[in-house]
Amino acid sequence: MIKEFSIRETAKILAVNAQTLRRWDKSGRLKANRKKTGKISRYFYYENDIEDFLSTDFSVLLKIAHKWAFDSDPFEIPRRFYCPDKSIFKARLSRFEFDLSQNANFTETFPLIVAMAGEIGNNSYDHNLGNWPDVGGAFFGYNIDERKVVLADRGQGLLKTLKQVKPDLPNHSEALEVAFTELISGRAPEARGNGLKYVREVVLNYDFKLFFQTGDAVLNLSKKNKTLKIEKSQDFVRGAFALINY
Repeated sequence: MIKEFSIRETAKILAVNAQTLRRWDKSGRLKANRKKTGKISRYFYYENDIEDFLSTDFSVLLKIAHKWAFDSDPFEIPRRFYCPDKSIFKARLSRFEFDLSQNANFTETFPLIVAMAGEIGNNSYDHNLGNWPDVGGAFFGYNIDERKVVLADRGQGLLKTLKQVKPDLPNHSEALEVAFTELISGRAPEARGNGLKYVREVVLNYDFKLFFQTGDAVLNLSKKNKTLKIEKSQDFVRGAFALINY
């Protein structure tokens, strides 16, 4: 059964106001549906229409991912972009891999792009299993034309996770540095690297960019900016938020 959302619910999901939705309806950018009962008209949106809209407008999708990860109160997000467990994440990652593989621009690099997204997404589940503070699972969205992937979770964050093996870590910045530079738990006999260390290696060797935030610690990484410069943000995310540009 296709889910329906009211104007108010849709506005909350898309992180806009009702006036914006009305403008989008009039312009045809995102059309509302109408049901009339007697003299009363009810306007609503089908979930798959919202999902299709977000699949083509990455700027709005990114805004939703950010709001969902950073807000103190979680809200419902379209199912196409929400992966409540690891099996669903893997299935959607496979779809991402297929979509990329069909694009001639990514013939050589699509396995690396998928592997980066996979490492970041898998961390959400591996590091928070049974310990989700409120909503479990991860946000996963992408736009191949814009060459971008966004991933987010409302988990414990790197500091709390790494303190289990490095209890002296003092803050989110040092936790973020450790996550991208130190081998905490090896994955032998795999030769590809270790979690976020592997992600860093790929970014530094290819023309990719990565924005990664946990807590108040932010990392911007690219081939041109190889220095692991971690900055403090005024915004705070309890879990993790990542944007890959490829």
